[in-house]
Amino acid sequence: MSRQKRITRREVTRNMGMAAGAALFGSSIVRAAVPTPAQVEGPFHPGWDQADLDLDLTLIEGNTELADGEFMLVSGRVLDTDGNPLSNALVDIWQANKHGRYAHPDDPSPEPLDPNFQGWGKIHTDAGGRYAFKTIRPAPYPLKYLGFEGWRAAHIHFQVSREGSDMLTTQMYFEGDPLLAEDEELAKVPEALHHLLIPKPQRDESSGLPWLNFDVVLNSAAG
Repeated sequence: MSRQKRITRREVTRNMGMAAGAALFGSSIVRAAVPTPAQVEGPFHPGWDQADLDLDLTLIEGNTELADGEFMLVSGRVLDTDGNPLSNALVDIWQANKHGRYAHPDDPSPEPLDPNFQGWGKIHTDAGGRYAFKTIRPAPYPLKYLGFEGWRAAHIHFQVSREGSDMLTTQMYFEGDPLLAEDEELAKVPEALHHLLIPKPQRDESSGLPWLNFDVVLNSAAG
């Protein structure tokens, strides 16, 4: 199975089953938005150039095989604390694969790599502050390989930046994950704010894929 990788945002909304406009990206008006809680970047943010960094992490350019795992859509808006959409914000995501391993040389996990999973993607928001990715649901992983006890719940890392706003590094989690209760990084966030990092699961009617709408609220840069 193969297809053209260099596709436009309009083609993405068609080929990935993403409904046009607010139906997918969220239509509620946000006022006095609460800033998204910051979280640790972690040790596995890619620190090198990668040829394919587009919004479809399930197919690497030049490959014919798709990534292994449960496909899903992640989209949302980047906003300021007044609820205004922020255009041209850079949304950078990275994550473990379906086995709980990062494609990073410092990840000591013995779990297998997936040569067909991109694992890292970047996109700039449109005029309405919207972004969208197609990816897979990452697996949780034990911390014993890093010298700690416990587990990390399944999560996707986000780093969002825009001129005039503070850069935010955070993580998105999955509702219903039994490991949420013991995830030490999530525990560092006040419980009253957990809902900002755990979006409600939905399903995209066009594609039938699971869909999570994850809005990110940035603070204005000081000074």
